[in-house]
Amino acid sequence: MSEELPAVAEARMAEIRRSGTWASALTSDEFAAIRSTGFEPVGQVLGAAVYNIGYTGGYSCPGAWGSWGYGMPARSPTQVSSRGGYSSFAPLVQAMYAARHKAIDRMVTECGELGGHGVVGVRLTIGSFPAGGLEFRAIGTAIRAPGSPPVSRWPGRNKTPFTSDLSGQDFAKLITKGWVPAGLVLGISIGSRHDDWATIGQTRWGSGNAEVTGWTELVNETRHDSRRQLERDVTRLGAEGVVIADMEIRVRERECPMQEGRRDHIVEVTSIGTAIARFARAEQRHGAPTLAIMSLDPQRRQASRIRI
Repeated sequence: MSEELPAVAEARMAEIRRSGTWASALTSDEFAAIRSTGFEPVGQVLGAAVYNIGYTGGYSCPGAWGSWGYGMPARSPTQVSSRGGYSSFAPLVQAMYAARHKAIDRMVTECGELGGHGVVGVRLTIGSFPAGGLEFRAIGTAIRAPGSPPVSRWPGRNKTPFTSDLSGQDFAKLITKGWVPAGLVLGISIGSRHDDWATIGQTRWGSGNAEVTGWTELVNETRHDSRRQLERDVTRLGAEGVVIADMEIRVRERECPMQEGRRDHIVEVTSIGTAIARFARAEQRHGAPTLAIMSLDPQRRQASRIRI
């Protein structure tokens, strides 16, 4: 997808093209690894988007009113964002997807402006914006394969530069094994659960060392939903698999908005990885160094010395 660049970004791209030089976020080892595969850096690229987060969803409780007759259920359901519903955080997750993708698309557009075929070492970050809202950033190093046609002329469906959060060394390993990055993929899920009678009983001081089954279910279901969203992103890119670089989980609690004095627990899971596709059935083979072998037989060693 081509994303229109802000004027300041367009000016920066024009300045880089005029200068004939490039900058990168690569270490010297990463640079050497990328050059060993025939690619070269063309410049550091950046995409950013500032979003105001308004309606997040999740204002009602996922299970406070399925009661035993006391206004509180014996067992509460776990609600994950992908299922929707009044108590889910689906609007917040949709905004987080949209903001990240906008930042990534702008970074990819900068890569195309510099004639790059892809971006490696991408780092996605979120920071608070002083005037309010959140700033989503994607930064990486654009690379190209000299002599290859522009991305717009590549065969197949993918007409945009690839993106990857792999380091330069990991990118080189992938290429030499016959695989290529298809793009960054995301899996985001927020799960919520009301602390029901069972949970309260399992977390009392006198309950001893025991599993809190409700919290286990909350963490497992949210992780599973995040992985499911990640797999859908991989399918969208037409890739064969994914290399997961990071899975972050954050847990918080809040006072239940429907019952005074009761608590809800909320889990947010974000999975980020690089979707990959095979471009060669056999790995590229490089000339192996010769290996000297010394015989353990004393007679053979003596014969070898005589021949020399």
